[in-house]
Amino acid sequence: MFDHLLNAEQRRVRDAAREFVDATPRQLILDMDAEKIRFPRDWLREAGTRNLLGVRQPAKWGGLGLDWVASCAISEEIGSLSYELACVFGVGADLVCDAIVLHGTDAQKERYVKPLLRGDMFAAECLTEPRGGSDFFGATSTAEDKGEYFLLNGQKRFIVGAEGADYFLVYARTDPDPAAAPQKRISCFIVERGPGVEVEYLYGLMGCRGGGTGRLAFRDVKVPRENLVGAQNGAYPVFTTMMIPERLGTAAMTVGPARAALDIATRYSSKRKAFGETINRFQGVSFQVAEGAMLLDACRSLVYATARAVDTGMEMNRVRRMVSETKKFVTESCQKVVHNSMQVVGGIGYTNVFPLERIYRDIRLASIWTGTNEVMASIVAHEWYRETAARGGRNYAADAAEAEAAEEINYG
Repeated sequence: MFDHLLNAEQRRVRDAAREFVDATPRQLILDMDAEKIRFPRDWLREAGTRNLLGVRQPAKWGGLGLDWVASCAISEEIGSLSYELACVFGVGADLVCDAIVLHGTDAQKERYVKPLLRGDMFAAECLTEPRGGSDFFGATSTAEDKGEYFLLNGQKRFIVGAEGADYFLVYARTDPDPAAAPQKRISCFIVERGPGVEVEYLYGLMGCRGGGTGRLAFRDVKVPRENLVGAQNGAYPVFTTMMIPERLGTAAMTVGPARAALDIATRYSSKRKAFGETINRFQGVSFQVAEGAMLLDACRSLVYATARAVDTGMEMNRVRRMVSETKKFVTESCQKVVHNSMQVVGGIGYTNVFPLERIYRDIRLASIWTGTNEVMASIVAHEWYRETAARGGRNYAADAAEAEAAEEINYG
């Protein structure tokens, strides 16, 4: 951990998260991976009792009023325990609560944020639909305005907490005009589990099991008007702010399982002998561990630099680029750390004698969910070109001996 970047309060909550991790029974992780447990309600309730849920949220609504740096430190600790536990830990308390705290009414915060942060309620976010994932604004779920309520119909899939959550943050189309701009036809709603809300399918996942991930169907669900988050047809600003906890949170928690994997590989290679030596004496092994340590430190550096940028209110387009590149770099680097760790341990790492095979399966999700890494690259490229065009400054291309040879510079 980068203790030198954390102040006393940030270290305190990080240590509290570490104590919670140490107190979590091993059997919970095994039972979730075996899908004997579909959703870890008791564990989330305990996290709420310890005041670890949603630490960035204002104290008025049950949080601790801390910052992104503290949140990222906690996310790494939870991720070191289990990537899926980190998923369910963050989805409600960070993603859903952020949307309600930043865009909702005081009545919504009182009814939905406070009990969630206490661990008395659980929430899920509903973005992806069966017809598409990255094409968020092409959503086909509809919410028809009926005056005192909206009539919601549609489906959402890959919902962490489809089985287990008490309410859902749902995006649906509210402007039926086919000519309406995609970013001005979607609204965001708080939808309680009840009549018309059905779990249609629970996915058999490669990894990240035990979070109740499934497909939800909404059939003629009456959503009270007071459960509209933000303005009608105004989900775009909600979605935009949600991308920070989705993607920066994903990056921070992904460091955790990679750290655990490298710890296993380091300790194993310090004891395992071959050719009369412990295998950490061989460069083929120690260099892979060294690369893993380097990548983890680089990941933390980027996570905390981006967290500080968000905390200081950096201009949103710049934050958008930093968050996107952080998510892409960290998830891919951590996947490499886990790959190296399994390679160091060798054949026994491919069995369930060590948890490396579970970590390997779980962490594969990191570069797919909350926006694929290809989408992240597209955002980084777009914002970088935009920033460069607006920046001005020194013309570095002129610092060449033959820079005046204009006839040789051909832009086609």
